[in-house]
Amino acid sequence: MSNLPPCPACGSEFTYEDGSLYICPECAHEWPKDRAAEENADGRIIKDANGNVLQDGDSVTVIKDLKVKGSSLVVKVGTKVKNVRLVDGDHDIDCKIDGIGAMKLKSEFVKKI
Repeated sequence: MSNLPPCPACGSEFTYEDGSLYICPECAHEWPKDRAAEENADGRIIKDANGNVLQDGDSVTVIKDLKVKGSSLVVKVGTKVKNVRLVDGDHDIDCKIDGIGAMKLKSEFVKKI
């Protein structure tokens, strides 16, 4: 029997190794063998729209026009955000955007620079 871990996305037992990754043939999820290298200090893994792991202090770019709730402002595509802070919750990035102020963003709408 195999000693490979089950897929964290779907729970499949049919995972296999490919270089430094584990791959699930059922859902196509890939994750590194050394999972601890990607985890933040409190065990959270937050990734951008391209799958890059984000950390506190990273700079990101917005990949979609985002309406600011409660105002007529819009965060435009290509807006650069420096020195992000990762937080718990649905909106997992806390940052300041020039011209708008303090905001919370979802990691799925940004990419790491």
